[in-house]
Amino acid sequence: MNNKIPKKLNILVTGGAGFVGSHLVDKLLTLKHKVVIIDNLSTGQKKFVHGGDFYKIDIKSPMLSNIFKKYKFDIVFHLAAQKSVPDSIKDPKFDAQENIIGSLNLLENCRKYNIKKLVFVSSGGAIYDDANEYPTTEKSEAKPLTPYAIAKFSIEKYINFYGKVHGLKYTILRPANIFGPRQDPHGEAGVTAIFISNLLNKKKCYITGGGKQTRDFVYVQDVVSALIKATKTNNKIYNVATAEDISILKLYKKIASLIGIEQDFDSKPKVKGEVLKSQLSYQKIKKDLKWKPKYSLKEGIQETIQYFKDN
Repeated sequence: MNNKIPKKLNILVTGGAGFVGSHLVDKLLTLKHKVVIIDNLSTGQKKFVHGGDFYKIDIKSPMLSNIFKKYKFDIVFHLAAQKSVPDSIKDPKFDAQENIIGSLNLLENCRKYNIKKLVFVSSGGAIYDDANEYPTTEKSEAKPLTPYAIAKFSIEKYINFYGKVHGLKYTILRPANIFGPRQDPHGEAGVTAIFISNLLNKKKCYITGGGKQTRDFVYVQDVVSALIKATKTNNKIYNVATAEDISILKLYKKIASLIGIEQDFDSKPKVKGEVLKSQLSYQKIKKDLKWKPKYSLKEGIQETIQYFKDN
């Protein structure tokens, strides 16, 4: 199965100026599709957009319908989100407004303008919480604990409703912890980018709860290839991951070693509600769509280090 959409299509990418969205837009443009990007630039950056038609607009905006009416989209990739788990814990109402209400506005426009396909980026890292099996499969019980995870799971259920009641075709991806170039090194999300940026700039790094918590880190370009392949199937949910996990402490030491620096970190208390172990199976997407990760953790970190050095 080749890794491209067959013909030139009208495609909308929400959150297309963000970390993952901008890489997806780059790929869609190389495949010669007509790409429209919407982003409110709360975390995305206009400099990451290298083509297509860009609109600075929030997905909650009533003006969204004007864009749908103008372009008559074939496919919508929905990546716009409030992405910070700690921020969702601090302000659940804000998280719900951004993620659930915004997504409902998008889904209503998908229904109204007869969108052929929606691809939604959910969360595999947060939805399963501390699972009963590792690597965790899509059959595992969803146990969203944080407001961020609850919102993502709620959106999945709303998408399922629009599929069954209104005939919207969709694919939902549940990625593990995505990392790579353009990831925001500021704030509390994106630990790989934070470590790399801080170490390169000789700033102190902080590790919570002793760093024993583990994560499954998947490189952004592998996620982009999964997004493209997700257009080939309907009404399915897939993990996008490596099926390997690493502790945050070991990740820190690996990054420091690859940069060539020895620097102590400071400890912070464990974050309430934080998942202790995340390791996802990708066997379902491998079987159905012939997808598997191409980048090792080391290769991805090296490319990300080089990006931060160059920028």
